[in-house]
Amino acid sequence: MKKKSVKWCFMLCIVVGTLTSCGLDIPKEVLSSFETMTIEKKDVEVPMKFSAKLKGQSDVTITPQVNGQLMRICITEGQQVKKGQTLFVIDSRNAQHEVEAAQANLQAAQANLTAAQAQANSAKLEFESNKNLFDKKIVSSYMLENSRNNYNQAQAAVSQAKASVSQAQAAVNRAKVNLGFCTITAPVTGIIGEIPVRSGDQVSPASKLTILSGNTTMDAEFSVTEAIIEASISSGLTKADREKYMSNLPEVTFIMKNGTEYPHKGRITSMTGVVDAATGSLGAKASFPNPEGHLFSGIQGTVVIPFQQKGAMVIPQTAVVRLQNKSLVYKVMPDSTAMAVAVTTTATGNGKDVIVNSGLKVGDKIVTEGANNVQEGQKVLYPSE
Repeated sequence: MKKKSVKWCFMLCIVVGTLTSCGLDIPKEVLSSFETMTIEKKDVEVPMKFSAKLKGQSDVTITPQVNGQLMRICITEGQQVKKGQTLFVIDSRNAQHEVEAAQANLQAAQANLTAAQAQANSAKLEFESNKNLFDKKIVSSYMLENSRNNYNQAQAAVSQAKASVSQAQAAVNRAKVNLGFCTITAPVTGIIGEIPVRSGDQVSPASKLTILSGNTTMDAEFSVTEAIIEASISSGLTKADREKYMSNLPEVTFIMKNGTEYPHKGRITSMTGVVDAATGSLGAKASFPNPEGHLFSGIQGTVVIPFQQKGAMVIPQTAVVRLQNKSLVYKVMPDSTAMAVAVTTTATGNGKDVIVNSGLKVGDKIVTEGANNVQEGQKVLYPSE
């Protein structure tokens, strides 16, 4: 066995010697460089997300204007209704009686006016007659003044009768309005909310019948951090300047709680000019069209506003190594070795890149691909042969 081992070793040496003499090289290990990039500044669109709650732009609380028994409920919860559509009917018998009584009083007042005008006409004729006779010295001044006073009193009676007619007409109009209040119609087009009453209930102006959400346009209400909005918004701009600023803001997106993106874009339509001292935020509204009626009041979600950030240092997410509560990036030193640098970043929202807020500067070179495999002080760049 010993002789065989010696024999194989001798033959291996001969083979190696032969390959060397023939000019064949044995393969060497080739070290490849890591992918790197040099930090530059560029403009980037950053989506800012804010928790929001939807509210119909014209939500209306429906309450009765008169007391009475609720006779009919003409709608159901969640029903889409149009402006002017009948919602509730209240017992109108008392209101109808009031209309009839008011009309009777009006007729009586009109009759009194007619009688007063007739008396005034008679008093006028008597006064004019006595005046002619007085001028001819046929009647005394006493008779002239007496007829004048009668005529003045008749005119006053006519004025009083006219006022009574006006009051009676107002009473008729008021009674008719109250009669109209017995039929409650939709003031806007929208969706019916909860109906806490039932037919037969006694209702009054203090009773809440339902909420009608005018959902043709929905407002997403949210708070915007002061630091995000340009300083000009909270520095006493005029209303016109603020509206111009908001009109130049980009369109916004509404994301449902389940992650679904609402298909119609919205616009910022309202922003308070005063920062809340307690929260350090501004109240804002974004209006979204709702032609299909898919949005309802009370829905919660997220408003996404794409803000333009100029001069940002953008790097790939793959360049960032997460270590406990730190974010590290491997910076390439002049000797081609890697040095770990702590950085703070902000997500860009595209799922690929992040914005570096601190830790790096323009011109720095960093490892992008394979950063998780780099160790401190390791050489990451090798000259290509």
